[in-house]
Amino acid sequence: MDKNLVDQVLDTAARVIASGAISKNGHGNVSLRAPGADEMYFTAASSLNGLRPEGIVRVALDGTLLEGKLPPIQGAVVAMHTAMYADRSDVGCVVHTHSPYATAFAVANRRIACWIEALAMFGMADGVPVAEYGPRGSEKAVANIRAAVLPGVPAVLLANHGVLVFHRSADLAVLVGGVVEEAARAAINAMSLGGPVEIAADMRAAALQRAMVMDAAGSKTA
Repeated sequence: MDKNLVDQVLDTAARVIASGAISKNGHGNVSLRAPGADEMYFTAASSLNGLRPEGIVRVALDGTLLEGKLPPIQGAVVAMHTAMYADRSDVGCVVHTHSPYATAFAVANRRIACWIEALAMFGMADGVPVAEYGPRGSEKAVANIRAAVLPGVPAVLLANHGVLVFHRSADLAVLVGGVVEEAARAAINAMSLGGPVEIAADMRAAALQRAMVMDAAGSKTA
């Protein structure tokens, strides 16, 4: 295996844990597309906590195990990852977690609406959709994910299961996972105050536009 890619997966997993957008047991999985090859590096351990190099495997995008040991419980969700790479050539990283607050919405089969500005800024102005339930990693589950994913939206809730995030880079995937969890937590906290209020559509567009303008301007130094 490519040590550099293994190290990148380990670093990504550590950053998912550090972000707090994951259950305490660290259950979830991370994958990175291997540049220039139809394969990915995937976490085969039962938890992202304390992940070691031997907990990473190399898998072809058709699901064939190329290198390493892949236990059945992790092998069951490989297709969720490979589907995102197959459908979106720009996706470089996929992260699946059971983020506590976002998973609460998944369990309730409720989408996360654009309640916080960061959702609009990171491509989720229409919120985070919910994929209907299908047995974990099954053809039905994958088909439901594909049906629910919105153009340009880098995340989807998995009904009665958890969260799936997919983006160009590991940095962005980890960031979006945190934003989704933040929105879910804010909404649940707001329920005691009358409930969350979605940002108006024109203001969501304005938030994204301002973010793009500021990004284009680059960093300032004094």
